[in-house]
Amino acid sequence: MTQDATLAEERQQLLDLITNEAYFRKKITLSSGKESDYYIDARLITLQPLGAYLCARQMLDIIGDERLDAIGGPTLGADPLIGAIGVVSLQQQRPVPNFIIRKEAKAHGMGKQIEGPVLSSGDRVVVIDDVATTGKAFLHSLDVLQAMDVEVVKCVCVVDREEGAAEAVAAKGSTLAAIFRASEIHKP
Repeated sequence: MTQDATLAEERQQLLDLITNEAYFRKKITLSSGKESDYYIDARLITLQPLGAYLCARQMLDIIGDERLDAIGGPTLGADPLIGAIGVVSLQQQRPVPNFIIRKEAKAHGMGKQIEGPVLSSGDRVVVIDDVATTGKAFLHSLDVLQAMDVEVVKCVCVVDREEGAAEAVAAKGSTLAAIFRASEIHKP
């Protein structure tokens, strides 16, 4: 079986996991404040070994051979993905350091807002997250990294709800790629 065929089968397996275990048809208020008639609780997938592994494989495929200094994202949505990507990138013999962006700098200890390896001006990174709606978490991450003169090569999420995140990220000078679009999961 070819690498492309394996990735395609794994993508379908991940879609099945999300559809069967993390997709709920119910009225809910999203973190963006928007109301929705469905919810995708990606942490039900990213916090289980198979789901985390499949997400990491797909995200690394989307990132491709891009020269990077690190991959990271906003806590809490990106946390399990970051760990999985670190391990899978090592298994693929192209290890990439990881980082986590806090909502604000710690008021104690070292006072860091970014945990992980020290990022420097000119570094190239990819920012990841689980679900993107309006892009609020990505925008916060972009602001923090751009203030440090770190180049965000792209943003990648498990699911793009197709509610403005891609446009918001583009307005900040980056692009948003997703393993899945909400229209592949949610059937009105």
